[in-house]
Amino acid sequence: MTATEPCTELSTRLAAFRDQIAGLDARESVYHSTVSALLAEITSLLIDLTRSVRADAAPAGLTGVLRAGTDADRYIPYPAPVWRDLPPADRQEPAARLRTWVERVYLPGYGHLAAGLGPCWAAHDLCLYVLDILAQTWEALYLRPDRSERTLSAQAEFQARILPALAAQLRAETQRCGHSHNPAPIPGPHRSTP
Repeated sequence: MTATEPCTELSTRLAAFRDQIAGLDARESVYHSTVSALLAEITSLLIDLTRSVRADAAPAGLTGVLRAGTDADRYIPYPAPVWRDLPPADRQEPAARLRTWVERVYLPGYGHLAAGLGPCWAAHDLCLYVLDILAQTWEALYLRPDRSERTLSAQAEFQARILPALAAQLRAETQRCGHSHNPAPIPGPHRSTP
């Protein structure tokens, strides 16, 4: 064996390793491109799905504002109307939003709690304030794309403590006024009985 033979053999082996590494690099590049394309497609599908869910909820008049955040989409409540400062014409849009929530969620879904709401609620600023809080809280808790343990705990707090206390305020306000004392009719099929 001459002195150059080990170098030639080593050179040949290094060339074979370089070829193997180049093949691995090419294969991994293809994998990376494929996975990147699949991730982009999944992301696009998730964005389309989120938009579709929002579009389905929007005609019902039950959504606040959903804004894209750095972490995830998050619910941003509507600004609170300052009812005492709004002339009658400017009350129509926020009152209509509340009426939609009352008719589609509150009356059919909250049985005896909702049954105490008098039909004159829109004539009472206290009722407008309380229903705005209830509607926005309900939307923030129940129109979410996910449900964590924290959200579940907040939903339980809303159902067990907040909603009954605010429903009592609504009942007291609309039952002790000079307006009609008949409970508000529950539109559509009854899901809960008072």
